Amino acid sequence: MSSSEFMRRPPLRIGIVGAGYVSRHHIEALRRLPFVRLVGIADINYDAAQAAAQRYGIPLACRKLEELATASPEAIYLLTPPHTHCPLALQALDMGCHVFVEKPMAETAEECDRMIARARETGLALSVNHSDKFDPVVQRGLRLVLDGACGQTLAADVIRSSSYAPYAGGPLPPVYSKGSFPFQDLGVHSLYLLEAFLGPIEQLDVEFRSTGRDPDLLFDEWFVQARCARGTGRAYLSWNVRPMQNRIRVYCSAGVVEMDRFLQLLTVTRSLPGPKFPQMVLQAVRNSACATFVVPWNVLRFFTGRLPPSPGIRAGAVAFARALYEGVPPPVSADEGRRMVQLMEEASRAADEQWRARRRIALAPLPPASCLVTGASGFLGRALLNRLRQQGVCVRVLVRREVPEWRADKGIQIVLGNLGDPEVVEAAVRGVQTVFHVGAAMKGSRESFQAGTVWGTRNIVEACLKHGVRRLVHVSSLSVLDHASHRPGTLVTESWPLEPFPERRGWYTQTKLQAERIVLEAVREHGLDAVILRPGQIFGPGAANFTPSGAISLAGRWWICGSGRARLPLVFVEDVVDALLLAAEARVPPGSIFHLVDPTPVTQREYVAASRLRFGAAIRVRYVPRFLLMLAAYGVACLSRLLGRDLPLSPYRVRSLRPLSELDCSAAHNVLGWRPRIGVRRGLELTFAAPE
Repeated sequence: MSSSEFMRRPPLRIGIVGAGYVSRHHIEALRRLPFVRLVGIADINYDAAQAAAQRYGIPLACRKLEELATASPEAIYLLTPPHTHCPLALQALDMGCHVFVEKPMAETAEECDRMIARARETGLALSVNHSDKFDPVVQRGLRLVLDGACGQTLAADVIRSSSYAPYAGGPLPPVYSKGSFPFQDLGVHSLYLLEAFLGPIEQLDVEFRSTGRDPDLLFDEWFVQARCARGTGRAYLSWNVRPMQNRIRVYCSAGVVEMDRFLQLLTVTRSLPGPKFPQMVLQAVRNSACATFVVPWNVLRFFTGRLPPSPGIRAGAVAFARALYEGVPPPVSADEGRRMVQLMEEASRAADEQWRARRRIALAPLPPASCLVTGASGFLGRALLNRLRQQGVCVRVLVRREVPEWRADKGIQIVLGNLGDPEVVEAAVRGVQTVFHVGAAMKGSRESFQAGTVWGTRNIVEACLKHGVRRLVHVSSLSVLDHASHRPGTLVTESWPLEPFPERRGWYTQTKLQAERIVLEAVREHGLDAVILRPGQIFGPGAANFTPSGAISLAGRWWICGSGRARLPLVFVEDVVDALLLAAEARVPPGSIFHLVDPTPVTQREYVAASRLRFGAAIRVRYVPRFLLMLAAYGVACLSRLLGRDLPLSPYRVRSLRPLSELDCSAAHNVLGWRPRIGVRRGLELTFAAPE
C-alpha cells in the first residue's frame, strides 16, 4: 500500500473489552496511531469502563461486548481473563469484527480450534498478543542470534519472577481460583520465547510445586525443560525470587547473549582469541561499562516518557492494528497461539486437578464441634485454643497455614483457607455452636486488611446467621476509639466516641472499625447474638518484643512520644482468654461491648525497663518531645503530598499516639464477672523471664 493510499483510508475503528491493568498499555499505544479510532470500552465492572473512557476520551463505556456494536467497531481487543477468551472471541467474530486476544489465546486447544474455525468461516483476522517477542531488547537479541552473530545456538534459559496483588476478599479471582493460573499467565511467554530462539518445541516437561509462602497462591514455583529443534530450553518461573527477575540468556557456540527485560539491557559475551582468563576479564569490564551507561540512560528515558512501561504489550497491540490497516497477516498467527496452549495444557490440567482436590478438602463437611476459633495460629488465638483443649473442648480452627503440632490432636478440626473467602468461612462455621472471631489482618497491604478483617468479619457474620450459631464473640480493638481528642484524666467508657477520621489512622484502624460496625449492624438488622470485646494492648510470653502504645518502631528503635510516663492500656493474654470464655456464656444483650484493660498502672518507662531485663541493649529507645515528633510529621506530610502517596507518619497519627489509659472496665467486671486473674505485674514477670 502506498503512503497516499495509507493516509486516505478511514481510521480503523477498535473496541476494547476489559478495563483492567493491561488495558491502559493497549489504549495508550493505540491512541498514538493516527489511523486508529477507539470507539468504545466494555467491562463487567462498569465503573472501571467509565473511568477508562473518561481518562482516554473514549466515546462509549458499557458493560457487555454486544453493547459495543452500536459503535460499529471493525476490531475488538479482548483484554479479559483467559477463561473468557473463547466465548468473547466467538461473539466478536459473529459481530463481524477482527479479534486480538491477550495471551494465552484460550485455556484449551479445543477452545482455540473453535476460535480458529470461526475466524476462517467469517474471513476475519484472529491473533494473540505474544508480547514479549515484541519487547525492544528481545527484538535486538533475536536479530543477533538468528543472524548467527554468536555462532550456532545451543541452549536458552528464561527466568521470570513476579507477584500478584494480594487477595482482597470475596469470590476468588482467577489468580487464586486455579492451580494453573501462574503457568498460563507467564509460562506462555517462556514457551514462545524458547521457540523464537531455538525453534519448535518437540518435547516439553513441566514441574510445579508450592513453597507455602503465599497460602492463597497454591503453585508458586514452575520449572520447564523443552527439547527444541535447535537446542534445549529451560524456564524458571517464581513468585518468590527477589529482587524481581526477567531475563533471557541464549548460549551459542561463539558467545552468550543475555537480555534483561526490566532494565532493557542487552549484553553479549563473545569468544575471543587468546587465553581464557583475560577473555573473561575483558568481557566483564566491557559488559560492566555497557551497563553503567545503558541503565541510567534507560531510566532517564522511562521518566521522560520515551521508554513506556510494558513496551512489548504496546508494540504487540500496535503491530496487530497496523497489520489490519495495511491488509497483511498479523505478526502472530492463531496457529502459534494454539500451539502454546496445547503445550501448556497437560501441566495446566494437572495443577488444576490438584487445586480442586485441595478445595474439596477445605469445603468438606466436618463432624459437629463445640466452637470455631479464627486466627488460631496467632498470639491470642493460640492461647485460646490451648485453653479450650485443656478443658477437653473439641475445637475447629480456620487458619491459612497448617500448624504441624496440631495434626496429632484429634480434638482439633483444621480448615485451611482465607478468612476473606466466603465458601471456606461457611464450611468452617457449619456445625459449630460458638464462634470466637479472633482473626484479623495485623500487617500488609490494603488488600490484606480488606480480606482478613473486613471480608473476614462479613463472611463470619453471614455464616453465623445462615447456620444458626448460638453466639459470636468478636474481638475488636481500642483502636476503633477516638484517640486524638482524649485528654488525660478523662475516663473512657464503652460509649466513648468512635474514631472520626479512620482513614488518617491507617488500615488497621479503618478495617477494625468497619468490622465492628458489620457485627453491630447484623445484631440490629438480623438479631445476631454477638458480644464484642475491646482488649487493650495484649502481651505475654511469645509476644515479648512488641512496640508499646504511644511509640513508633523505626530503624531498630522505639521512638516514644513524650517523656515515657504515660500509662499503658495493658492486659495479659491469659486474662483476655478468661474474658473470651466468659463472653461466650454470659447472659447479656446481643451487641454488648466490653473494654478489657488491667487496672494496675504501668508506664512506658516501666515497660521498657521490664523488656530490658530479658533483651538488654537490644531494646533501644528514644524519648521524643511531642512537638518535635509533630514537626517531623508535618515534614513527612509535605513529602507525602509531593509524592502523591500515603506515608506512615502524619500530624493526626502523632495526635492519636496518646495511649488510652483511663479505661473504665466496670462493665466487664460487673456484667461478665471478669477481673484480671494473673494481672500485669505477674504477667510482666512471666513475659520477660530469662529463657530456660
